[in-house]
This record gives sequence, C-alpha cells and structure tokens, in this order.
Amino acid sequence: MKNVYPFLFMLILFAAPLSLFNCGHNLSAYQHLRNPQINDIPDQPMLEVTMQGAPETTAKISFKRLYQTFYKMKRTHRDLKAKAPRARWPMSFDTPADEWIGIFGVPLNVPVQDLPEMATEKPEAKIVTWKYGPTAEILHIGAYDAEGKTVDILKNFIDENGYKVAGAHEEEYLKGPGMFFMGNPKKYQTIIRYPVEKK
Repeated sequence: MKNVYPFLFMLILFAAPLSLFNCGHNLSAYQHLRNPQINDIPDQPMLEVTMQGAPETTAKISFKRLYQTFYKMKRTHRDLKAKAPRARWPMSFDTPADEWIGIFGVPLNVPVQDLPEMATEKPEAKIVTWKYGPTAEILHIGAYDAEGKTVDILKNFIDENGYKVAGAHEEEYLKGPGMFFMGNPKKYQTIIRYPVEKK
C-alpha cells in the first residue's frame, strides 16, 4: 500500500490549479487535527463530479469541471466562497487504475438549487449532500509519499477506540502544489477522513 500513496496523491494534486488549494482559509484552524480525533461532522452540500479511470486523468478533468461550474455559479450566487476541495475514494487501493472511482467535490456554503447551463461535454457536475456523522480525521502535514504512515496512525486510533471504518477514504486538500510550482512538499496540508461506527 505504501507505494500507492505517492502515485495517487501526487498525480491528483499536481494536476490541479493553485486556486483549488489556497482558498484563503485559515490553516491554523485545523492544527488541532495533528492528533487523530473522532468528530461528529454535519452533512455538507457539495458540487460533485464522479469519474471512473486512472486518477491522474480523472482528477485533472474533474477539478477543472468543478471550478468552471463553481465560478459560473458565483455570477448569480455572489455569497459563494471557494473552499478547499475534497475527494472520496471508495475503491480498495489495490484496484486496477482504470477501474478506480473518484468522487470529487467542492463544498457549497450557501444554498444552490439550480446549476448554470454548461457545455454538454462530460463529466457532468451535480449538487448533492455528502453525509458525515461520526468521522475519524487527522491532519497530515508533509509530502504525499509520507502519507501512508499518517493513515496507519488514524486507522490504529479508530481500532483502539472501539470503532471500525464504515465508508470511503476521504481527503480535504488544504494546501498543496500549484499549477506552475510544486512548492515545499514538507508544508502540504491534507485532512484524511474515514466515517466510523462502533464495533
């Protein structure tokens, strides 16, 4: 599994534009998650795109579509604020690359009922609600090729506290590489989440 993390997350995040990862949010607000926690997270309205295929291809296409749609929505919903994007990966990490399912999302901070008319090209964006509830989460600070250790810490914490993983692996990309520059990988910040339930 350790070899999967650099492949997956570097390809996803390097392909995305700077605006996806540095959305003006206060990174200090997330530092309490350096230690794993189980929190009751409210459900979140999302602008979502789902694609099947190799992550290095689907992530780039999906994030592009999401933000094209998002910024067109802002023309009529001026209170919309760009927030850090997220992705859910429901497949096992040993799934062949062309069978991967990526569920990519951008949080919506105000109610939006209708999407703007967009070109007919795929993938299609839609408005959904991501369900949460009891969720184990941890802040990973550093390069993506070191993320496997953080995932192991979180999963051990889940087990030791009498819980089990009850859904897809989720990432929230607080800070990462931009469109033109990698930045310092040691300063990347990513929240890793798993829905949990009591054993």
